Amino acid sequence: MSSTYKSAGVDIEAGEQAMREIGPIVRSTYSKNVITELGGYAGLFALPLKKIKNPILVASTDGVGTKLKIAQMMDRHDTIGIDLVAMSVNDIIVSGATPLFFLDYFATGKLSPEKMAEVVRGIANGCKEADCALIGGETAEMPSFYQNGAYDIAGFAVGVVDKMKRINREKIRAGDLLIGLASSGLHSNGYSLARKIIFEKMGMTVIDKLPGLKKRVGETLLTPTKIYVKTVLNLARQITIKGAAHITGGGMTRNIPRTLPDRYTAKVYPSRWELPEIFKIIEKEGGVDRDEMFRTFNMGVGMVLVIDPKDEAKTISILKKSREKAWVIGEVIPRKTMTRVIYQSEI
Repeated sequence: MSSTYKSAGVDIEAGEQAMREIGPIVRSTYSKNVITELGGYAGLFALPLKKIKNPILVASTDGVGTKLKIAQMMDRHDTIGIDLVAMSVNDIIVSGATPLFFLDYFATGKLSPEKMAEVVRGIANGCKEADCALIGGETAEMPSFYQNGAYDIAGFAVGVVDKMKRINREKIRAGDLLIGLASSGLHSNGYSLARKIIFEKMGMTVIDKLPGLKKRVGETLLTPTKIYVKTVLNLARQITIKGAAHITGGGMTRNIPRTLPDRYTAKVYPSRWELPEIFKIIEKEGGVDRDEMFRTFNMGVGMVLVIDPKDEAKTISILKKSREKAWVIGEVIPRKTMTRVIYQSEI
């Protein structure tokens, strides 16, 4: 018998079938600036620079970590792509950049066109929510490298912002306020710890219901990461956002300092927002120290904005009209110690 690529575990025909299935999904995200066709060697995108005098391209790449384990345990793959887009576009929005386009990478041991189409559908939905185009990607079938049914995904987003309108930390001063925007749940961080506590320590399965929650474990953990693009861009057109922090890996403890000048510290008041039940469960059942919780999870706040105190009322009003749950969670203070985030009770 002659050897073939298929006999080695790579099915070219399955790849072609997958391309046929995802074609309409990908094209549904196209804008007038997309000048490429699916299946080419590279994605082509015309920069919309008529209204931007000093354009700066902003790029970010990310994955979704072990949240993929939950999708694979449930055999549900239609939302994980939203997480993938969110992780990158939420990173570039902290610069005030408008997302332009997105590319994805899908790797698996044995390609399932139907499963891949589900994942790409989620990516397309995330792109639509972020107002960007999915202009390309890569599919890699690697038998014996991934376990049967397993796959990994990664993404890359590019946006643009006018140099004079870029959100940067140069204008931040002591007394500025921290505005916290509500998260939709765990987003895509801390899943290794969450899975260890829920599945190993609590002995639960994806179909069990967590105490105090109406949803099942799998549904709760698969809740898509919130995309803040429209909210932040809309607010930036009406007030000056001095700084922004995407509360991703490292929680508030490591992410808020990334948007502050070295001479400042953030004072955060956790009592000013309601801690979602999922975090209470993880903290209590896992015996996790509160400081560790803030270093690992977003704790119910997925994005933090730094604004001038005079803009407080206007900011809250704009966010309320956008149906965005938000709170004044703290303030910027002079830095006197090595501590970059101080969590303080108001009681």
